[in-house]
Amino acid sequence: MVLEEYRARVAPYVARLARPFLGWNPDRLSWLAFGLAVAASFLAAGVRWTSPLLFLPVALLIFGTGLFDVLDGAVARATGRTSVRGDFLDHVLDRYSDVVIVLGIAVSGYANPWLALLALASLLLTSYMGTQAQAVGQGRQYGGLLTRADRLVVLALAAFLEFDWSLPWPWAPTEPWSRFHVAGLTFTVLDVAFLYFVIAGQWTAIFRAVRVYRALPPTG
Repeated sequence: MVLEEYRARVAPYVARLARPFLGWNPDRLSWLAFGLAVAASFLAAGVRWTSPLLFLPVALLIFGTGLFDVLDGAVARATGRTSVRGDFLDHVLDRYSDVVIVLGIAVSGYANPWLALLALASLLLTSYMGTQAQAVGQGRQYGGLLTRADRLVVLALAAFLEFDWSLPWPWAPTEPWSRFHVAGLTFTVLDVAFLYFVIAGQWTAIFRAVRVYRALPPTG
């Protein structure tokens, strides 16, 4: 998944969605996106003590996080209120959102905590490489296999599948805690999402680092 490539195509639709929020301060939308991420985290963690049915609102909240994360920038550009301060706040809240969502899912009991930790490290490294490129004058990097839009969509989809497969549908797995068996190991759908984050995230981080390194003037 590389949803960043479709940014230009979806721009007109994003502009329409942003219209009702043009009177808002873009920073408020950034905080709203973060608030939805925190709510998703608490609900995901609550699955351990309640029911996997909570994964439905978790999926919706993660989707909302991604939506408002897009709208804050769209509103800022449409109203001429873009600023370095707002951009910084947006990136800070994005990283905290990533952390709280992954940690909430790790506590849910439906994901291997060690795999969640590795996934989180990969996500942070991916974002770091993008911003570090900007710090050395190469512009922010968005390329690679795992952009922020990609991971939010994957997480929302994985959470929805956990909800859907918890219902007594004919297609629901008979083993709710181990839906995939590979080489003697068992994985839930959230484990698969985190495993993808580990592989695609590391590839993306290395891809960005190499591209920036090659663009920089040689030393000595």
